[in-house]
Amino acid sequence: MTLPNFITIARLIAVPIFVWLVVDEREATAFWVFLAAGVSDAADGFIARRFDLRSQLGSYLDPVADKALLIAAFVSLGLAGLIPSWLVIAAVARDFLIIGAVVISWVMDHPVTVRPLFVSKANTLAQITLITLVLGQAAFNVSVDRVEGGLVWITGGLTLISAAAYLVTWLHHMAGEETSLQDNSAASDHRNGDKRP
Repeated sequence: MTLPNFITIARLIAVPIFVWLVVDEREATAFWVFLAAGVSDAADGFIARRFDLRSQLGSYLDPVADKALLIAAFVSLGLAGLIPSWLVIAAVARDFLIIGAVVISWVMDHPVTVRPLFVSKANTLAQITLITLVLGQAAFNVSVDRVEGGLVWITGGLTLISAAAYLVTWLHHMAGEETSLQDNSAASDHRNGDKRP
């Protein structure tokens, strides 16, 4: 077990803690937990590259931890009324769409390769920014409603665009064309190693 893997596992453990803090209306602590998780994400990737500690386990764990934290954040903040329900549903549905496409491809013995896509990276950045902004407002009693409102629509738009892009790519792949389904959950090797779905 490498140090980057320990850091990634700690980030996974932080997911239920984060949810509990949001549900318990401890937004300030939740804000710092989310921030620490983001720093740990950068740290495990740096350590893995710098000291050549990439591992196959890390290549699976890291994207799972990232996705689990984002989904948990969206769902818990949605239940707390801090993020619109439609955006939570769209974000979660998009991820299930991608996971479902990969599973169906494997079941049909026509596995699909998962690689990064620009719109997916932009969507992830928008999601992280929105979560941080929403938590910051609730935790420190500041108000940037117009910025938040604009970011909600930007995130929603990117979510729908990326979902459509993946669906089209997957349909081409299943039709026999040599294409790759692309998603940020298979982020490049700037983390613990080559990513998998």
